[in-house]
Amino acid sequence: MPFLLSLIAIAGAAYFWFWRARNAADVATDMLDVANDVRLAARRFGFKRHSNRHPVEGIDDPKVAVTAIACAFFELDELPTQDQRNALLTQVALVLRTDKAGAEELTVLGRWLMTQCQGPAEAINRVSRRLHKIDGINSLEPLMTIIQNTLTATEAILNANQKSGLEDIQRALRV
Repeated sequence: MPFLLSLIAIAGAAYFWFWRARNAADVATDMLDVANDVRLAARRFGFKRHSNRHPVEGIDDPKVAVTAIACAFFELDELPTQDQRNALLTQVALVLRTDKAGAEELTVLGRWLMTQCQGPAEAINRVSRRLHKIDGINSLEPLMTIIQNTLTATEAILNANQKSGLEDIQRALRV
């Protein structure tokens, strides 16, 4: 009887470790898929990473910068809800005149750029300055439309960090 119980315990432990290894492999595959999504989005929008330069300096398309600022803006209020993410995707597609797949790629690239800036507040400052260099004040209206319509769709109110973020955008775009 003790021999049978030890065999069952060994089989249970082996199954447990097998299952953990399998889950780890799934997580690794998901991480590779995320990295591939960022790479493909960057390629689609002509983003080129230059050595010895911050990734934000490689932005040449105002759509990428506008979306990165909008993503960072909603990250200022902790993590955005699923409703906010869906509303943001919809607004990016409508305002920037792209399809849903293009809007998803823009938001993936925008979130990656935000993480490269070490947080949403720094991303707003840095990407806003870059947006001013590549498009001047022309992109202010689409950016504000995306932010306002997303806030309206999710019935959210601005917090202190987001108000400060709007001031940073205005300062960077020299409004």
